[in-house]
Amino acid sequence: MKILIVNTSEKTGGAALAANRLMDALNRNGVKAKMLVRDKETDKLTVVALRKSFVQRWRFLYERWCVFCHLHFSRNHLFDLDMANTGTDITKLPEFKEADVVHLHWVNQGMLSLADIQKILDARKPLVWTMHDIWPATALCHLTLGCPRFESRCMQCKYLPGGGSPHDLSSKIWKKKQKLYSRQNITFVACSKWLAGEAKRSKLLKDQKVVNIPNTIDTHIFKNGNKEEARRTESLPMDKRLVLFVAQRATNPNKGMAYLAEACRRLEQMRPETKTDTAIVILGGHAEDLAGEFSLPVYPLGYVSDTERMVRIYNAVDAFVLPSLSENLPNTIMEALACGVPCIGFQVGGIPEMIEHRKNGYVAKFKDAADLAEGLRWVLHEAPYATLSANAVSKVAAAYSQQTVAMKYIEVYNHAAAYIHFRL
Repeated sequence: MKILIVNTSEKTGGAALAANRLMDALNRNGVKAKMLVRDKETDKLTVVALRKSFVQRWRFLYERWCVFCHLHFSRNHLFDLDMANTGTDITKLPEFKEADVVHLHWVNQGMLSLADIQKILDARKPLVWTMHDIWPATALCHLTLGCPRFESRCMQCKYLPGGGSPHDLSSKIWKKKQKLYSRQNITFVACSKWLAGEAKRSKLLKDQKVVNIPNTIDTHIFKNGNKEEARRTESLPMDKRLVLFVAQRATNPNKGMAYLAEACRRLEQMRPETKTDTAIVILGGHAEDLAGEFSLPVYPLGYVSDTERMVRIYNAVDAFVLPSLSENLPNTIMEALACGVPCIGFQVGGIPEMIEHRKNGYVAKFKDAADLAEGLRWVLHEAPYATLSANAVSKVAAAYSQQTVAMKYIEVYNHAAAYIHFRL
């Protein structure tokens, strides 16, 4: 069986990492998988890039310009919405023609348009679509932030100026997706049980198959290592408890840094010695901008893309915290757990599926900085740390190993292919 995985980027972003790791897992478990991307970043032979051209750049800029216009030339929410009004017809590529199954992941920002997806369906190829956010089940948005309109029909979008109208852009794109999905067989895969539940509530997907398969991780790469050696290499202190925060853009409000800063202040009130025995390590773009948010020592390491260094940093710390306000199934928590690092996060999205409360970390009440502080205190000072660490590794081995996830996807591919053959 030959699988073509399609994603906008090869490595940038959580969806790209997940898609890349799935490709490796499939290739190690008897399936030939390639990845087709717009933005190739390595010399990996199993990753194929669209031909670079001015047109590719133009597609990205054109779609952003259209969104910008509908936002009345405001940058607010510019990257929260996608129209999928331009993209590349991949059906003429040899990689597409030789594929038995086409597997879409995150295909926005000029990679594929809705019309391009229709051409894939018209080619009668089995189509699987992994949802890394809710966009395939809504008109425009990647995060609904509590909006229930996608359950019936997107319109009067709150992201649009003035709250939109009954015939706004969201209503128009909704109708296009509705037409695309009608009488077509697409298998949608949600990475978390939470997202699968959200997708099934969407009127767009009411006649589509939605299953839950988590992302995977290579436990031969992400694993326990020597803490002292890791700290020495990264020039991190040996005499402090280190708490790690990771985000592609550390200043993204949705990642909850404000709650972490407040939790640390509360932790200092509970344990004044925290000021001298604990420090915060921040990974992500603009990490240095956040140092002033804490009275604790802060070690901003910037954006890190090197896998070997990421593993080393995980192994250098004592706890990982992700106080996000919305998450699907974050790769960072999976990576930390695989390295034996107890995790702390809010009870939102797929986080409670990964962090088992007081077993491999702590699940705090949503948007509750006081409970987040209690989680930090418990993990760092009270919990049986060695047991938490061992449970973290066991969780990943049982739920997210390459073989476990690959076998689930192979079953989905077989069902999708059998359905197409039956209809033909």
